[in-house]
Amino acid sequence: MLQFLKDFLAPPLSQATREQLRKDARINSAGFDPWGLNLETAERVMRSARWLYEIYFRVKSHGAENIPAGRCLLVPNHSGQLPLDGLFVALAAVFEASPPRIVRGMVERWFPSLPFISTLFTRSGSVVGDPHNCVELLKREQTILVFPEGVRGSGKTYWNRYTLQHFGTGFMRIALETGSPIVPVAVVGAEETYPSIYNVAWLAKILGVPYVPVTPFWPLLGPLGAIPLPVKVELYFGEPMHFEGDPDAPDEEVQAMVKQVTDKIQEMLDSGIEARSGLRMLNGLPGGRSLS
Repeated sequence: MLQFLKDFLAPPLSQATREQLRKDARINSAGFDPWGLNLETAERVMRSARWLYEIYFRVKSHGAENIPAGRCLLVPNHSGQLPLDGLFVALAAVFEASPPRIVRGMVERWFPSLPFISTLFTRSGSVVGDPHNCVELLKREQTILVFPEGVRGSGKTYWNRYTLQHFGTGFMRIALETGSPIVPVAVVGAEETYPSIYNVAWLAKILGVPYVPVTPFWPLLGPLGAIPLPVKVELYFGEPMHFEGDPDAPDEEVQAMVKQVTDKIQEMLDSGIEARSGLRMLNGLPGGRSLS
């Protein structure tokens, strides 16, 4: 039991890491930044979540050294129904990147309506995904995490796994406006943590949430079936991509730049899937993508 508790609650961050994060986040004397980030709360979340990262999902990060110091946009594929992919990327930026970075995740506008959880996320660095917030944070040299697929990506069914959904142009226009590099990120494994086979759209509308997934285990097995599966997750950080142009250019011009990002993410996804022997057994399943 003592060993379990020791594994569950990771040791505090080193003093050097804590000082770097405080410097990176530009915390005021009260311990907060203008968007509500509190490093003490963020550290407690990191320590509690580290067992998920290292033990439960056994996350392995590749290329975290590609996260630059200073302003940048981390742009991953979105999947898995629950925001675990964002958590994994944010933890990798602290545990694996040099220098360690606090990631400011852009969340959906409906998120602040969630009691307790929304406050915890805000204290840990999440911000409502408003363009103004994003631009101002980049001006403060912050690392921004944005999922351009939105709920289209996180809520897709298992049959559409590892297929990128439509990317909007907003993140690219912000990158052009602020001169921020874009780091493409591929998350491999999150698709299997909570495999949705159906979305109960009518119930989601009643509850005011984007989707209500049905999995092979939930609601059939009740609360037990709602626990994400302990699938090994791999993160791939690509080299920073730099773009120049008019942020107010027509959609066609900006979408051409977006396509360069999506092509790179899909390339990394395909390579990551091919490298995972555990996923090769999925070839031939209904709706499955060929891994050959």
